[in-house]
Amino acid sequence: MKKVCFFLFIIISFNKCTSQSSKDYFTAGISKFDRQNFRGAIEDYSKAIKLDPSYTKAYNNRGIAKDKLKDYPGALQDYNKAIDIDPTYADAYNNRAITNENLKDYKGAIIDYTKAIELDRLNSAPRYTTRGLAKSKLEDYRGAIEDYTKAIGLDPFNDRAYINRGAAKLKLEDFKGAIIDFDKAVELYPINVEIAYFNRGQAKSKLEDYKGAIEDYNKAIEIRSNFSLAYKNRGLARIKLGLKEIGCLDLSKAGELGDIKAYDLN
Repeated sequence: MKKVCFFLFIIISFNKCTSQSSKDYFTAGISKFDRQNFRGAIEDYSKAIKLDPSYTKAYNNRGIAKDKLKDYPGALQDYNKAIDIDPTYADAYNNRAITNENLKDYKGAIIDYTKAIELDRLNSAPRYTTRGLAKSKLEDYRGAIEDYTKAIGLDPFNDRAYINRGAAKLKLEDFKGAIIDFDKAVELYPINVEIAYFNRGQAKSKLEDYKGAIEDYNKAIEIRSNFSLAYKNRGLARIKLGLKEIGCLDLSKAGELGDIKAYDLN
């Protein structure tokens, strides 16, 4: 009888030592997510939620993994659940905004970004940037510029905000203002800002500074050798300067890279 009892004690103790908690599954989910195993992450987050149905971070993270798999309705359900449990959970609002943008619900995204900003002022700089982008998608360029300006005020090294504000100014035909913003973005990060060079080239072309535009397109192409739009725009700028032969070569290169309409400009 003693042996039986002792044996049972070992089994019970062993089960306690090997059973996983909701936090263990949550941590495992993060590890799988970091390895881009999104389905595995979802499984672990689901196990964490099964053990703790009020685990808001697990709902939030599962939503992110579902978004990565383009299961946008599923992601929204998880963010909604996290917010139902904790209406002050700023990250869940922010992530729901991202999914809304993926669904092209830009108005819904703006509402969620606004709520996230209200709840977490300390981390609002990137959220102003993303809200500005959502406003740009709705062609509210003035509202977008206001958001990018707020983002820059909070984080003067936010190159993305400068690039996006410059792009919004381009849409409003404030070409000189756009160039100033692109200059700042290039100053901050001169290596990986081909979009800033490209957009600055567009602004210079609008001001008929074709030589300056070509220089910027050159830099954009140096960073991204398959940048078809940069080839096309450089070709057009060269043609404007009377360099038709080399300009047409650029247009052909743009066509080879997938911009078929560039062939029609030859």
